[in-house]
Amino acid sequence: MKIIAVSGTPGTGKTFLSKKLAKRLGFYYLSVNNFITKNKLYEGYDKKRKTKIVDVKKLNNKIIGEIKKIKNNKNFKGIIIDSHLSHFLPKKYIDFCIITKCNIKELAKRLKNKKFNKGKIQENIQAEIFGICYNEAMERKHKVIVIDTTKGFNTGRIARQLGG
Repeated sequence: MKIIAVSGTPGTGKTFLSKKLAKRLGFYYLSVNNFITKNKLYEGYDKKRKTKIVDVKKLNNKIIGEIKKIKNNKNFKGIIIDSHLSHFLPKKYIDFCIITKCNIKELAKRLKNKKFNKGKIQENIQAEIFGICYNEAMERKHKVIVIDTTKGFNTGRIARQLGG
């Protein structure tokens, strides 16, 4: 069973890509944001940044437990894990780590459409400029595939890259 982490700066197209790939490949789709809320894995709320505070180690342990449960379900060929935190999962659990990226102007537009405040937009644009998710995934020695979603993407081509 293949396990694919899809990560990237918020607004770069992780969820859209993840859902399309999961459907195309017959994989289980795991939204980490929903998983955090459902399992109450946050330790508070950062009002200034308008985000839940999550202990990544605790989150990883819970996701690894969830991966083990899903692996027992023979209805799925694999798992797509969708989150800007998914690249923090240990390499031994992940076959591929897809990093989504997009043009800065397009990212700003997407984040404005999502009603992000100016500070959060700026923070995410800087994260994209510096390639934070990509660099962190490489530091963890993941097998990384970068997908630029600025003008869309070819789900079939990506599925072939993943061996599906």
